Amino acid sequence: MKLSFRHTIAVMAGVICFQFPVQAKPEPLARTADGELRGEVSGGVEVYRGVRYAQPPVGQARWQPPKPVPAWDGTKEATKFGAACVQPKSRLGSIYAEELPEMAEDCLFLNIWTPRKAQNAPVFVWIHGGSLTTGASNQAMYDGAKLAARGLVVVSINYRLGVLGYLAHPALSAESTDNVSGNYGLLDQIEALRWIKRNIQAFGGDPANVTIAGESAGGLSVMYLMAAPPARGLFAKAIAQSAYMISTPELKEKRFGEEAAEVLGQRLMTKLGAESTAQMRAMDPAQLTNAAIQAAYLPFANIDGRTLTRQLVDVLDRGEQAPVPILAGFNSGEIRSLRFLLPPPPADATAYEAAIRARHADLSDAFLALYPSSNVAESMLAATRDALYGWTAERLVVKQAALGQQSFLYLFDHGYPAADAAGLHGFHAGEIPYVFGTADRTTPLWPKIPDTAAEKRFGDAMMDYWASFARSGTPEAKKQPVWPAYGTTRAYMWFADVARPAKHLMPGMYEFHEQVVCRRRVNGDIPWNWNVGIVAPAMPPRIAACP
Repeated sequence: MKLSFRHTIAVMAGVICFQFPVQAKPEPLARTADGELRGEVSGGVEVYRGVRYAQPPVGQARWQPPKPVPAWDGTKEATKFGAACVQPKSRLGSIYAEELPEMAEDCLFLNIWTPRKAQNAPVFVWIHGGSLTTGASNQAMYDGAKLAARGLVVVSINYRLGVLGYLAHPALSAESTDNVSGNYGLLDQIEALRWIKRNIQAFGGDPANVTIAGESAGGLSVMYLMAAPPARGLFAKAIAQSAYMISTPELKEKRFGEEAAEVLGQRLMTKLGAESTAQMRAMDPAQLTNAAIQAAYLPFANIDGRTLTRQLVDVLDRGEQAPVPILAGFNSGEIRSLRFLLPPPPADATAYEAAIRARHADLSDAFLALYPSSNVAESMLAATRDALYGWTAERLVVKQAALGQQSFLYLFDHGYPAADAAGLHGFHAGEIPYVFGTADRTTPLWPKIPDTAAEKRFGDAMMDYWASFARSGTPEAKKQPVWPAYGTTRAYMWFADVARPAKHLMPGMYEFHEQVVCRRRVNGDIPWNWNVGIVAPAMPPRIAACP
């Protein structure tokens, strides 16, 4: 049969392709201090998934500090995410709900995205949020490929959660050479940072230029790490997104209205009907986790004198925190997606104002000036937001600036049609998909971010600022305004429709909440957390120690 010219060319092309096959790109290999890992190329960067940074915390190792990974021979595959740490299922209907493919007690893994042929690149370590109860490093929104394409080595980590990560108990303390317990999730984070310091050069990262970053409970973790002596020297910069500087239980004594962490552990054991830590260790991890939640157990780090030596506010006041540059901020609509943090609303504006005056004494006028009775619903949202997130963000930059460190403050106030229609303008965690460039990888019920040029420019600006801060300690972005340091003008960056520099965020807000927390600290028996506004305890009187 005679072939046409076109058929002849096609046959020849097939023969050529058969005779000279295209060589696949070689899979990347990283030779760490412990052994060799094989990753893969994805999205133009090298990715290593499911890298074990500590031994499995199972069996007798449950409620023990993490132990380093032993060395191995040969090459380990690092192409599949490891299991998420054990946690309850997401609340139905939550915009944050995401089905995790696998959960296990053996969960101390991290993931790495790195530019191809990177050398001494800045390292960005992401600590996920989730109230120290939920979340995982492999959630789609935390994909590090876009940030890695900007020249960063991006690392996301798992850490133990809930009762498995933070239970304190006298029997567990007795097992410790330091007579302490709890803080296991925080110790996991420190062990991950040690692993990074020891091994990140194998992935092209600079161990002397590590930035820790996190949002919500991840931001709380960043503050814990800044305060923790064992974490000193493991990072060079910090980013705290929507962190909350609440009062923290002490290990062995009741202070600031918080029961001792060991007492809370004893109480939980009694509620669960267990007679020993051996029985607790024998319990199924998922059943134990869910039972602890049903028993109203809340996981927090504790002041044990070793990992954490003082309340965060005291550490900052004494200048004992890590002397590193900080980028910190919060979102205008934090509580719009966290309405469970609000108390029931009062009957009307008169009842609202009466409740405020009954609780805030000489600070009543200042409270009502910031959170007026003319719009009770918005004032309640704002008061809780500021007490938790706004005051924390500004306090961080104030105290780091006092140490002579570069300090940058932001307000995320960005809206888009789906979020605004749902009453979620600037909602909690709303900045994350812009920071990671993962607007197309949000959770199923997340208000859909439109695929527009304006949204892409906005996301590119945020990624540039964050990547630049990780690189040099100064946030800069292409074709975007200069982000001024906090300094004497109290400058901040306002991320609304675009990025805009501004000065003196929410005048009076920081000073008011600083006064409230100061009086509660001096009183010694009042926590500073969710007891805000119409449910605040009676305000202690003005004293000289709180100017």
